[in-house]
Amino acid sequence: MDLDSLTGEVLERCDLLARFTEEPGRLTRRFLTPPMHDVHRTLSAWMLEAGLQPRVDAIGNLIGRRASPSNDSHVFAVGSHVDTVPNAGRYDGILGVVLGIAAMKALAGRSLRHAIDVIAFSEEEGVRYATPFLGSRAVCGTFDPVLLTRHDATGITMGRAIQDFGLDPTDIPDAAYTAGQLRGYFEIHIEQGPVLEALGLPLGIVTAIIGQSRRMLRFTGRAGHAGAQPMELRRDALVAAACFIRRVEQIAQATPDLRATVGNVIVEPGAANVVPGMATLTLDVRHHDDVVRLDVLARLLDEANGLADDRGLGLDSTAILDQAAVPCDVELTERLAIATGTTHRLVSGAGHDAMIMASHCPMAMLFVRSPGGISHHPDESVLHDDVKAALHSTIQFLGERGA
Repeated sequence: MDLDSLTGEVLERCDLLARFTEEPGRLTRRFLTPPMHDVHRTLSAWMLEAGLQPRVDAIGNLIGRRASPSNDSHVFAVGSHVDTVPNAGRYDGILGVVLGIAAMKALAGRSLRHAIDVIAFSEEEGVRYATPFLGSRAVCGTFDPVLLTRHDATGITMGRAIQDFGLDPTDIPDAAYTAGQLRGYFEIHIEQGPVLEALGLPLGIVTAIIGQSRRMLRFTGRAGHAGAQPMELRRDALVAAACFIRRVEQIAQATPDLRATVGNVIVEPGAANVVPGMATLTLDVRHHDDVVRLDVLARLLDEANGLADDRGLGLDSTAILDQAAVPCDVELTERLAIATGTTHRLVSGAGHDAMIMASHCPMAMLFVRSPGGISHHPDESVLHDDVKAALHSTIQFLGERGA
């Protein structure tokens, strides 16, 4: 199959996988929900066709391995995630998995020194259990068993969800690669931003992934009748949350290269004629300099505490994630630049499994242009020639790594 045809197959496969969703009419596929069985079954068939032997580990990662003919125990991995945000696009995460399988199909007749694993991580987005990177944490041996007690929105614990999927959570430690086994990790991903399009470039070499902190904040006041409770006597939790959200925007706008987001707000009791007694919100802070990120986070938490004190409210803050900025491996990145012929370098503003994998082995990452800079949205798209360039580069890079 020539490169154009193989690229067409990659895009068709992304379209097919987008049909496996929890919600008719839109793509939503959370960690170990029933559509993930369909994804595993379909990807497994494609892996077998490409000469890979598929298996599912205890956290639900699907891993297709091409063994080394020399029985070398070392492994080079390529992968991305197959879960989505609600109402997602069809390329975020999954494109990197399908490209990895396609590259191995193209390399089927090539002798490789090391084994190759193509990994379809079961969870990266953090949607179902408010904790991201579950799949990559497991293969790196950094999965915290305490997470198994977390509940999703329907009250199902993570441990129960794993069991309901047909897996045994007590086997999660066995999902980890042994020390020194992984020779490297490579991830292809859509950029999810506008930089490459603005420059007219199909591909970009990632040099680092910015650090991020996530918190859950809950303002607690006192609910009351909207008509009977005087304004001066109210302890309105939502007003405090609204003031805090405005301060998040102001501080972020005043701090170069910072991204700060309140992405979700839950108001209780949530009735039109009731003064809100509780407001729970998420806070996401990102920067390529960890010192700046942590300083801004501390300032924002101080702002929240000040607003709560001034209005006679309670405030609880729960840490969800603190992930340091992660540089890509210099040697792998240079090899990737040679394989792609691409000179443009950029920092990833989004988190990826690659940042977890970097704690375990050398890591490199390639971005594919996102038309319109659109991602996490049904209008997310890619260009045929950009995907073709990414596939060619992946074949060159993986072939060179295994030669």
